[in-house]
Amino acid sequence: MKLSEIKQHLKELDKIAFQLPNGKLVPSHFHITEVGKITKDFIDCGGKVRSENVINFQLWEENDYDHRLHPEKLIHIIELSEKIFKFDDLEIEVEYQGKETIGKYNLGFDGKNFLLTSKVTACLALEACGIPPVKPRIKMSDIQNSCCDPSSGCC
Repeated sequence: MKLSEIKQHLKELDKIAFQLPNGKLVPSHFHITEVGKITKDFIDCGGKVRSENVINFQLWEENDYDHRLHPEKLIHIIELSEKIFKFDDLEIEVEYQGKETIGKYNLGFDGKNFLLTSKVTACLALEACGIPPVKPRIKMSDIQNSCCDPSSGCC
């Protein structure tokens, strides 16, 4: 989800809720302790220089059960951040403290809740690593008019 999208969704909500990939909700007394831009400059395993930029939200919850972040307050925090840091309309990444370490999530929306969706790693230089592309699996029973005659010796 891009920054412009979350602002639009927030305008339509009465309350904010974040849902973890396991379906549980982040406790409603969460704080957003940071809104910022993260730039990652790196070289992939194929030697190509790359750069990624994301807007980062950090969610935090503690024993402050009376605290509730309302949509208009979060819009204000986002707009203040945009003004100070001159954000582009980038994808949002969310950090949230798990049981053992901080988890990083992509952000979605289901019409009611913001969805913290799992991120995955991938090799960005498959050809340089010698990893063959994944070939599609085809059932032989799905091939009806094969140009290869079984008696031709080609298969």
